[in-house]
Amino acid sequence: MLAADYPFLDLLWTMLVFFLWLAWLWILFTVWSDVFRRADISGWGKAGWLIFTLVLPFLGVFVYLISQHDAMTSRNLQRARAQQARFDEHVRATAGGAGSAAEIETAKTLLDSGAITQTEFDAIKQKALA
Repeated sequence: MLAADYPFLDLLWTMLVFFLWLAWLWILFTVWSDVFRRADISGWGKAGWLIFTLVLPFLGVFVYLISQHDAMTSRNLQRARAQQARFDEHVRATAGGAGSAAEIETAKTLLDSGAITQTEFDAIKQKALA
């Protein structure tokens, strides 16, 4: 019986160590992704940070987090805002205008003001209804 040979507190300790190991990997990959996304340092700087975090993992990651925490935050916010702007632009482009009725109304206003001719209005109307 395996369960009889592995006490409950040992199980809890194993789970805690496994959780901390996963958290450590998460932090390490977050630092590496930030290093490689940076445009303000050269390839040598990126390689230096990578080597530092590989040779002295705990010290390297903690030094990076302490020295770059403000810049990491601003880069993440900038990336999130850019992604939100791209999404908003995609939604606007996909949703289109207010619909064919609004296009016809705009064309009618232009026709009434004399900016377009009757044939241009008919072409716009046919295009909007198609």
